[in-house]
Amino acid sequence: MMTVYVKAMPFDKQVVTLALESGVDGLFVAQEHKEEVLSLGRTAVVTPEEMEEITLADKGDEEEAATALRAGKNVVLRQGWEIIPVENLLAQGGRLGLEVTSLEQARLAAGILERGVDFIVVPQEACEAIKPIVDGMKRSQGQLDLEIGRITSIAQVGLGHRVCVDTCSLMRTGQGLLVGNSAALTFLVNAETESNPYVAARPFRINAGGVHAYVSMPGDTTSYLEELRAGSEVLVVGHDGTTQVATVGRVKTEVRPLLLITAEVGGSSGQVFLQNAETIRLVRPDGSPVSVVSLREGDEILCRTDKAGRHFGMRIDEEIVEH
Repeated sequence: MMTVYVKAMPFDKQVVTLALESGVDGLFVAQEHKEEVLSLGRTAVVTPEEMEEITLADKGDEEEAATALRAGKNVVLRQGWEIIPVENLLAQGGRLGLEVTSLEQARLAAGILERGVDFIVVPQEACEAIKPIVDGMKRSQGQLDLEIGRITSIAQVGLGHRVCVDTCSLMRTGQGLLVGNSAALTFLVNAETESNPYVAARPFRINAGGVHAYVSMPGDTTSYLEELRAGSEVLVVGHDGTTQVATVGRVKTEVRPLLLITAEVGGSSGQVFLQNAETIRLVRPDGSPVSVVSLREGDEILCRTDKAGRHFGMRIDEEIVEH
């Protein structure tokens, strides 16, 4: 994820407080205010002595930036930068950042040469853009393509350890985790956003499935559900394919009765083990949740297809068959 700094020069405590509350990675302030910022929150603080600011007005400025980068310095280009000089500078090594004043500019900075710059800096005159930029660059993981799967079988399979993931975020109907026996086909498991006469809604929770299951993670990786811990980051996915990062607050692993649910997408078949209980729900194509208790063969639910090849959660190009 992109590193986001906010520049508070001249120093403005309100801007610093807004930045910290928004979840930025650090503050860019004058040396004499460094300790004051550190007293307000745990964050990275950089000063002009540690980061060289350059305005690209002509080719000489580009050469100055290139020299600084080759020397291993952190360089931030002030507003007015253009794509071609930035592409040239990315080849020089060092750490290059761009000053941005909107989420649109931040996304542009993150996509230059398909790798993006190393960090962005939001000037304090653009403080109204801090929250949208942080939300868009640090919480969102882009758009995923979900597909319609058709349920082909539902079987009771006895007891097993299942993982309940409690996050530090409140989710909405149609949001949850992508979970499955194989990374090649995962099922969108809805958060516990719905209440019933016996159980209150717990929109921070996803009763996600068996301990062995894969779960989609930020950065196009996967993890086993059993590996999740407090402080882990998981990828929350909406029925429309939108994504956001959520922090795990607690993981509960307990023995519960399980169902083995099989679905087919375009001739490919996949499975997931979920607890046999009314509160566990998959997601229909229209975004509405459907309980595993009322699920029937032929029902349509949302899935994601991918390649099966994974090694320690990272995508690999290898022939792997998982049943």
